[in-house]
Amino acid sequence: MIGAIVGDIVGSRFEFANYKSKKFFFFDPDCCFTDDTVVTCCVAESLMKSWKKDKFETLDKVAVDVFHSIGMWYPTCGFGGGFFKWMFSRNPVPYNSCGNGSAMRIGPVIDIARDIEEAKDLSYKITCITHNHPEGIKGAEAVAVAGVLAKKGYTKNEIRRHIEKKYYDLDMSVKDWRAATVGHGKEICQIAVPQAFACFLEGTGFRDTIRNCISTGGDSDTVGAIAGAMAEQYWGVPAKVERQARMYLDEYLLDILDRFEDFKREYADQARMAV
Repeated sequence: MIGAIVGDIVGSRFEFANYKSKKFFFFDPDCCFTDDTVVTCCVAESLMKSWKKDKFETLDKVAVDVFHSIGMWYPTCGFGGGFFKWMFSRNPVPYNSCGNGSAMRIGPVIDIARDIEEAKDLSYKITCITHNHPEGIKGAEAVAVAGVLAKKGYTKNEIRRHIEKKYYDLDMSVKDWRAATVGHGKEICQIAVPQAFACFLEGTGFRDTIRNCISTGGDSDTVGAIAGAMAEQYWGVPAKVERQARMYLDEYLLDILDRFEDFKREYADQARMAV
């Protein structure tokens, strides 16, 4: 989860001013958290509130209420048009979106999922409430599955082969993405997710992965959030980077982050006891 938040904050100042270089200060006074962080925290809160007897059967229903109750406090954080209407609708229904918002918020699912099948199940439940387009569901699931594989110690080559077999062709490199023109209006999973995979798979560490994301342009904060969620599982987030990122969050979001860290440990402990 914190990996996605870092990617969002670092990428925030480059979203509308792409900077295709890896040479920049990681954090800056112009950085801020955006909708990516807010909805990631919504997913974390939804997982905590829906957990009963080691199951998340009501996750989709709980998530609708959680997204509304939290999202209303951040109306100017950068929600996309479709999601904004859904967020403030009295009768929210899925709106057939393939937007990259489904993949940017999936970090907490990666943290919790014990295996690929659980990752797929939780990813679907948290995605279908808004992004019920097949590409939206696929994008979130691909990132969730890759994150779980990274968490379980799979190599990047093994992760690449699995994603290419099941989800996307990953033939474009970081250099290719950097040379491409990924303009606004293209904030969709079909672009952002393969772009984030290139940044993660060619990264040499957590920081380098985020620098790859910025250097490739496009929807920088969201690509950073997606790749950051996977990179966190593969390398971990440096303690200094986490401390700096936390300084950009308000007390409400920090509380969710801290409670979710405790929840992860409790959920993992119960899993060990069940073995």
